[in-house]
Amino acid sequence: MKNRILMIILLTLAAVSLTAGRYAGDFMMIGSGVRALGMGGAFSSIADDGSAIYWNPAGISQIKKPEISAMHAFLYSGLASYDHITYCQPLPSDVTIGVNLTRLTVSEIPVFSETYLLGTNVDERINNAALQLPGVPDGSFKATDDLYQFAFSKHLHYDLNMGWLFFALPMDFHLGGNVKFIKRNLMNNQGTGTGIDFGMKVKTDLGVLFDWEALGKLDFGLNFQDIAGTDISWDTYSEHRDKVLFNTKLGVAVTQPIPPLDSEVLLAYDYDYVYEGCSHFGAQFSYKDLGAIRAGYYDKNISCGASLNIYGVGIDYALVTNPVGITNRIGLRVSF
Repeated sequence: MKNRILMIILLTLAAVSLTAGRYAGDFMMIGSGVRALGMGGAFSSIADDGSAIYWNPAGISQIKKPEISAMHAFLYSGLASYDHITYCQPLPSDVTIGVNLTRLTVSEIPVFSETYLLGTNVDERINNAALQLPGVPDGSFKATDDLYQFAFSKHLHYDLNMGWLFFALPMDFHLGGNVKFIKRNLMNNQGTGTGIDFGMKVKTDLGVLFDWEALGKLDFGLNFQDIAGTDISWDTYSEHRDKVLFNTKLGVAVTQPIPPLDSEVLLAYDYDYVYEGCSHFGAQFSYKDLGAIRAGYYDKNISCGASLNIYGVGIDYALVTNPVGITNRIGLRVSF
């Protein structure tokens, strides 16, 4: 029981503390999606499913069919849950729009009201057993953090003529952004804020660049999160404000087909610049369009996962280690 209470307190301080102004956006950094976390968060240059709204909104213009996806994650030995649902809708002129709802829930946070101690002093509490703390909670409450995002992305194709005689280098550009609304609930108080992300993605063909057909694709991704900073204003008496720090995600990925096996290998790397910086490494092996296995590493944590695709329905699973415990993620993607 003591360990459970301690873990809840630590999680609450990390995720929903009113006083942790510099870390108000950390619940968003847990990251949406299953495939992305299975690859250690090295996803800003890939960003090819609904979770791209978080990782790099420019990537959703790669989605050419309407897609809905959902995820549930079991965090910290079941002390919290992390859920998201997205919908992406392609439009004419290579434009895609998308919406995302992400929620972090911390349940059964113990409350020690101690109202019966008001008006007493230290000597009274020492000498009167009825005024000494029993260590039993007077109740509990649930804290939630909600993130709502609306994203827009445009795809542009350009054949770059670099003066070579026989061919031009194909370049695919994806530009996009999202507007986010943050709502945090802690007991009887609520904090709200709005922010903006902007991303871009570039893809080219290594086979054309090096005149070697066996080579695959090269992707670059760049995502600016919370441009100009995002403030979360609380409805407390002091009108407390938390700051969500600006972050830059930079990523690169190489996709190499293996024709004899009807498969491909993907290697990806991301770097987050917020705080002291963090590197993310990911790898994926996929067979046709039927499924994939993947692994990742970031901030001394390892991850792995797998996907199975059947008739436009994708089932994803990821396992992520962390100092508090193992995280399991389950996701579903449906294209129609």
